[in-house]
Amino acid sequence: MKKLLVGSLLTALTLAGCGSDNGGAGEEESSTLKVGASNVPHAIILEEAKPLLEEQGIELEIETYQDYILPNQDLESGEIDANYFQHIPYLESQKKEFGYDFENAGAIHIEPIGVYSQKYASLEELPEGATILMSNSVADHGRILSLLEAKGLIKLAEGIDKTVAEVKDIVENPKNLEFDANYEAALMVQLYESGEGDALLINSNYAIDAGLNPLEDAIALEDSESPYANVIAVNAGDEDNENVKALVETLKSKEIQDFILEEWGGSVVPVE
Repeated sequence: MKKLLVGSLLTALTLAGCGSDNGGAGEEESSTLKVGASNVPHAIILEEAKPLLEEQGIELEIETYQDYILPNQDLESGEIDANYFQHIPYLESQKKEFGYDFENAGAIHIEPIGVYSQKYASLEELPEGATILMSNSVADHGRILSLLEAKGLIKLAEGIDKTVAEVKDIVENPKNLEFDANYEAALMVQLYESGEGDALLINSNYAIDAGLNPLEDAIALEDSESPYANVIAVNAGDEDNENVKALVETLKSKEIQDFILEEWGGSVVPVE
């Protein structure tokens, strides 16, 4: 009986927690939605959306994170109502690896991943046997390798799902590039600044947060057709929550899309 009572109480608290101070959207004049986000650009975009949501009676609380692990752990535990930091393939890989019961509530923007180098001004200048550093985030490997293939540096095996490609799937490597994927994504900028490797792949949110301009500082950049859209992720069922829907609609509004383009000049691209 005690277990049943506790379980019922936890369920009630969970249902009450998402997007409302007192059990549901519309029951009070204002309600709260707590969203976890990377500092840049996600938290900045959310700050811009804050007054627009206030006009709809929604108080947006923003919890910032420096890594890619805690935002999903906190979403599952109910510490936050939604998060905004990850692209779709990473979300899917996290669900598969950890059993998260998450849903994509809406795609907001794309952050083109870039190739950076302190030693060479173009991909063509990379020498035979150049060392390419990339993060240990397996969900980004297919994206990185697809970019390098698009730029003509390598060729991946035919017929594979390139979103989950690995180094072993490279079938042509004319420059005999060496790949080192043993670093946290958040450390890639530090490695670049210290001159490690011949070239590095850095996610735009980390690059921008460190004061780099992907359009100017990268020697190669993913194009705007990238399938790696950053999304609002929620626990299953909460995608239909009125406050979550209002958040997504606001982030996809012309006002916020224009802000994204003006603020980052094309190094962050809104999704229609």
